[in-house]
Amino acid sequence: MTSTHAELAKRHRAVLPEWLALYYDEPIDVERGEGRHVWDAEGNRYLDFFGGILTTMTAHALPEVTAAVSEQAGKVLHTSTLYLNRPMVELAERVAELSGIDDPRVFLTTSGTEANDTALLLATGYRGSNQVLALRNSYHGRSFSSMAVTGNRTWSPTSLSPVQTAYVHGSRRRGTPLAGLPDEEFTAACVADLEDVLGQLHGNVACLIAEPIQGVGGFAVPPDGLFAQFKEVLDRHGILWISDEVQTGWGRTGEHFWGWQAHDAAGPPDIVTFAKGIGNGLSIGGVIARAEVMNSVRANSISTFGGSPITAAGALANLDHLIANDLQGNAARIGAVLRGELDGAVGRIPAVAEVRGKGLMIGIELVHTDGTPAPELAGEVLEEARRGGVLIGKGGLDGNVLRIAPPLSLTEQEAREGARILLAALEKAGQR
Repeated sequence: MTSTHAELAKRHRAVLPEWLALYYDEPIDVERGEGRHVWDAEGNRYLDFFGGILTTMTAHALPEVTAAVSEQAGKVLHTSTLYLNRPMVELAERVAELSGIDDPRVFLTTSGTEANDTALLLATGYRGSNQVLALRNSYHGRSFSSMAVTGNRTWSPTSLSPVQTAYVHGSRRRGTPLAGLPDEEFTAACVADLEDVLGQLHGNVACLIAEPIQGVGGFAVPPDGLFAQFKEVLDRHGILWISDEVQTGWGRTGEHFWGWQAHDAAGPPDIVTFAKGIGNGLSIGGVIARAEVMNSVRANSISTFGGSPITAAGALANLDHLIANDLQGNAARIGAVLRGELDGAVGRIPAVAEVRGKGLMIGIELVHTDGTPAPELAGEVLEEARRGGVLIGKGGLDGNVLRIAPPLSLTEQEAREGARILLAALEKAGQR
């Protein structure tokens, strides 16, 4: 017999860490999924507008991925990188082809955190420096080194660090001295801030790591072209640019395949990291770097689980489906429909300070009447949306931003249905 949610939650708390966050006052066990919907263990059906934290990129139970995983599982599950691995090579070739980086090399990992660890290892080793630039309000993973470049206090539990990190302005506007500036002035102020920070460091800086759109930071979006101007400064100093595409990659923004392409006037990044959506739920991530940087490691290295035959086979099937069905184009089209419905909340629902984002990556920032962050209201909307049949996320520096990121195959009907439920949840929570 299936355990009730209450029983499973009790068992969860008895054996797992207290700091392992759970959504909802009464947590749910997501038992199965199909398309854009999931069902919990008590039979309730939901529109999935969060995709397991932007991970279910195409659809739940996608037949092509299921078939690829099943076929590979019937051959061999695991070998490690000490042996040739056809699915890994084929996936790496496909990713390299799509990367936009000159003479790319691809290293596959098991997660975005591990991918960012690897990128930091490459950059600091290549440059012979442990000085790193990162953005305020950023998030890059939960390992020791990735937390060391995370500029969001909610997700960084220690000040101890293997690198020396300096934080610069770049994406978050509300609640900062740069709030209210038009795009051109905001960009100029961020570039000036970057120059000022570099002037206070000891010359040889390894890299800047940045998300094109900040994920955990509440889908904070920099002006298009900002990182191109950053790159001009970085290039003068020989500093590498790492674009963390764990949440923005694979066409989620609609307008581009990679988030960095909104800033490509000065050329591609030196290193790109990816994960989440490529596996559609399989544990896979990776790093793309130009060969000179990737091949600079002067030590033996392997990966036991990175690029395993089964995850690489599933990821390749998922990527092929994404491209064959133009899900990037769908993200642009349906994202515009969803955004059009939600934009109406600004000015009509007082708690909604801003709706922002690109494609199917939309944030709604909630505030009190005095303009201060309203994290408790975000929590209420999260609960109310679940009761209405929609699963969403939340984030932001103060936990007051709703995060909406459905699978990229979302239909117009589903977008309008989800928006209706979300708007009703916002209105009901706002009244309280």
